[in-house]
Amino acid sequence: MPEIRGRESGNPGGFFASSFPDGRIYYALREAVPLIDAAVLKTVRLTGGFRVVCPSSRAQEALDRFILEVPVGGNRQGLAVFTDSYLEQLLTCGTALGEIVTDATGAPAALWNAPLDNIEFKRAKNGFDIDIYVTDGARSVKVANPELCLMSVLNPEPGAVTGNSLLRGLPFVSDILLRIYKSIGSNWDRAGNLRFAVTYNPKNDSLDKAYAKERALQIARQWSETMKPGKEVRDFVAVGDVQIKVIGAESEIPDSEVPVRQMLEQIVAKTGLPPFMLGLSWSTTERMSSQQADALTSELEAYRRILDPVISKICRLYLASAGFDPRFEIIWDDITLQDEVEQSRARLLRAQSAAIEEKLSGRKEP
Repeated sequence: MPEIRGRESGNPGGFFASSFPDGRIYYALREAVPLIDAAVLKTVRLTGGFRVVCPSSRAQEALDRFILEVPVGGNRQGLAVFTDSYLEQLLTCGTALGEIVTDATGAPAALWNAPLDNIEFKRAKNGFDIDIYVTDGARSVKVANPELCLMSVLNPEPGAVTGNSLLRGLPFVSDILLRIYKSIGSNWDRAGNLRFAVTYNPKNDSLDKAYAKERALQIARQWSETMKPGKEVRDFVAVGDVQIKVIGAESEIPDSEVPVRQMLEQIVAKTGLPPFMLGLSWSTTERMSSQQADALTSELEAYRRILDPVISKICRLYLASAGFDPRFEIIWDDITLQDEVEQSRARLLRAQSAAIEEKLSGRKEP
């Protein structure tokens, strides 16, 4: 994907920009930071499921069987599985590509989530459509049946052919976060594997000065023998002014809580999910407010609007190839984000209120 390649090349962090110059940068980002991977998968799950309703019972039965049993990628089944992978690719890369595989009669026989590694998108000659090419080294071959391809973009820039990843802007922040984690590991390596400084200070008399080198070598050999790993505890005995100190004992390990939280706040803000959904307990009383639920619901509904044309194209092609009326309606499952206990309590209060109002209205009647 030329539009993604090098997009983060100006990233001061350096690691992701230099190591992953193409669209794989965002998959590497998900692999390096588990929180980002969890956010993408959580968003896909929260988008929810759907069902397709047809006016004809025969068409409904055939379509339900197709939606449930259609092969996806050769190792999975179901239209919901295809849309989940499709949305995951869309959120990660900013562009999702799928293909409807047909049989000899032209009926949909399978679905395929196409990887974007060898795909190139170009503006068509009419200036409006998009041509899809498969690159093989120096060659670029246009796909034979573009009408069977499924393509969606996320938040495209004006005039751009491809979209923008949900993770755009996070390589720099994640690079700082990984640098902090790496330094924490290095510090704990030093703290868990102590280094000692053994200092021998000879006295001012001529005898000590004459044999200072020999005594220092003897102390070094005895110290090395004492510090050899093993179950046996050994003592170190030295004569003279010998001082033993732990290297770095005076310096404390820097507190990483504040900088790590600052980086995680940027990541969480980009994903749009509440922190507790990603396992972050920043507040003991933190819970999803109605405002947060409404904002997240609007995000999920926006993803559903992107998936609607993809589902419609697949179902319409199947119904038409099977000789059924191609009319149908896509009904998404309700998005439930609030706590079930709070919902149950709200239903109970509404029922009690209705009962009290009914009782009061009965008393007022003559």
